[in-house]
Amino acid sequence: MNPISNPFAPGAGAPPPELAGRDTLREGLRVALERSRLGRPARSAILIGLRGVGKTVLLDRVRDDAEAAGIHTIRLEAPEGRSLPAMLAPQLRQALLRLSQTEAAKAYAIRGLRALAGFVGRLKLTYSDIEVGIDYEPEPGLADNGDLEHDLQALMEQAGLAAKAAGTALALFIDELQYVGEAELAALITALHRISQRQLPVVLVGAGLPQLRGQMGNAKSYAERLFDFPDIGALPPEAARQAIEKPLLDEGVRITGQALDEILERSQGYAYFLQTWGSEAWLAADRSPIEAVDLDKASASAVASLDRSFFRVRFERCTPKERRYLRAMAELGPGPHRSGDIAVCLGEKVSSLAPTRATLINKGMVWSPTHGDTAFTVPMFDGFMKRILPGDGWRQP
Repeated sequence: MNPISNPFAPGAGAPPPELAGRDTLREGLRVALERSRLGRPARSAILIGLRGVGKTVLLDRVRDDAEAAGIHTIRLEAPEGRSLPAMLAPQLRQALLRLSQTEAAKAYAIRGLRALAGFVGRLKLTYSDIEVGIDYEPEPGLADNGDLEHDLQALMEQAGLAAKAAGTALALFIDELQYVGEAELAALITALHRISQRQLPVVLVGAGLPQLRGQMGNAKSYAERLFDFPDIGALPPEAARQAIEKPLLDEGVRITGQALDEILERSQGYAYFLQTWGSEAWLAADRSPIEAVDLDKASASAVASLDRSFFRVRFERCTPKERRYLRAMAELGPGPHRSGDIAVCLGEKVSSLAPTRATLINKGMVWSPTHGDTAFTVPMFDGFMKRILPGDGWRQP
């Protein structure tokens, strides 16, 4: 079939043609944002899930929903090695400048920009990566103490007051939140706690890997009472079917039940994998309907595509020692696995492997569901590790 008409879009954060199975969560977040705009109590939300479940896509769709409803938003992705103040300051400046265009909010927004000037000027010594334009002179004593937790709280309060005066809300969308350091995460949580106490219309919608829930609890013990933590997992069967069938029908193409069952089984219902198998099934089929026989070629191509990109890019970030650790996990199966079992597989002591495990957690490759357990953050990564490091040669350091 014509590859130009292929409706599927496997890619990092690429929106699928059909966002199936997420309507209830989208509606819950819409309600929270609207409650915030009205000054009603509303919990911020942190979307928790493995790689490839569609957290980024969902985050962006909820942001689109919010923008369409007239809510001001800012969007960040927290990369490794960059500070939260450096990411947040330019985005807050843009939000305050937009709010200053509303006459009722102008004075509050300008005071927010003065707070931002003090915030940046005083914290630049600590966070040298902050780069932001300054529109107004700082106001002495406003967000300029040099203490991130105190100053971010003051800055966010001013942004909240401006949003309230404008009759709107400010929604912060932050992806890959697990890469924010503990002290910076604590400052963000403290600021949102104060915002909640004052019932100002500022809401965080974040997304991150499963370890983020524990990281936030470690940063501030009350985080579990301040946030909702919806789990984003594989799509249930009916939603997974819809994610494949509807885009095909929109293009006038059918798929047999057997072929569809094969895609669901191979992809395990994970959003990214569904897009990959759907795309390869389209390319493998000569005509409608797509049949089970087409899935033999499509599955081989899908696995090869995932190996080249989705899996390989994460494998390349790991040292040889970290790869051995991941390969030992794969040898034991999908997981999770006890640290002791991994150590036995590698012929080493648990204590000697602890630094490797910690580094892999920091890189977002694995996480700990319970104390002493280790699991992949990437679905089906065990199969990839066996393909890329076959045999027993990996056992040798």
